[in-house]
Amino acid sequence: MHIYVIQRIIYLAAAPARDAGAAETGRRAAMTPAPGDLTVTTDPSRLDLDVIHGFLAASYWAAGIPREVVERAVRHSLCFGAFEGPAQVGFARVVSDYATYAYISDVFVLPSHRGRGVGKRIMAAIVAHPELQGLRRWTLFTRDAHGLYRQYGFGEPRFPERLMEILGAPYAAPCAGAAAEIERQAI
Repeated sequence: MHIYVIQRIIYLAAAPARDAGAAETGRRAAMTPAPGDLTVTTDPSRLDLDVIHGFLAASYWAAGIPREVVERAVRHSLCFGAFEGPAQVGFARVVSDYATYAYISDVFVLPSHRGRGVGKRIMAAIVAHPELQGLRRWTLFTRDAHGLYRQYGFGEPRFPERLMEILGAPYAAPCAGAAAEIERQAI
C-alpha cells in the first residue's frame, strides 16, 4: 500500500496496479482525514444515494433528475463523498479518461455544512488525487461558485469560441397518472 501526502491530504491507495481491477481499487480508496471528523473519501460503499439524489433532484442544474440516472452517473464516475462522522454532507464526481481530461460535476455541500470549508476539502481532494495528476485539461460548470474554483486554478475558458455543447431537455417531473399507466401496462 502506498501513502501519498499532498497538500496536507493523505491518500491511502493500493500499490500500482497491473490490471484494471486493481487500478479501480486503488483509484477508489483515497481518503482525506480532517479536523472535526470531516472525511472526504472515494469509497463508493460510503456514498449515500438518498442524500445525493435528494440534493441533485432539487438543484438548479439537475432538477428532477431520476434516481436511476444518478445511480448510473455515480457508478461511472470517480466520486468524492464528504462525511461528518457517518453522515454524508457533501459530494462531487469526476468524469475522466485518467490520462488527459477531467470534468468535475455535481459538486454540492448540504446547506447545514456550508461555510465550514467542506467544498474546499472536496476540491483539494479532487485536484490532489493521484489518479488525476498530469491531466492536460479540466472543466466544470458553475453558476455561483467561481470564487471557490478559482482557488484551485480554474478560470474562464481561454478559447470560449471553441467550446460547444449539446444540451438535452430538462428532466421531466414524473406524473402520477403516467406512473400509474406504466404500472398497469406492466401487469
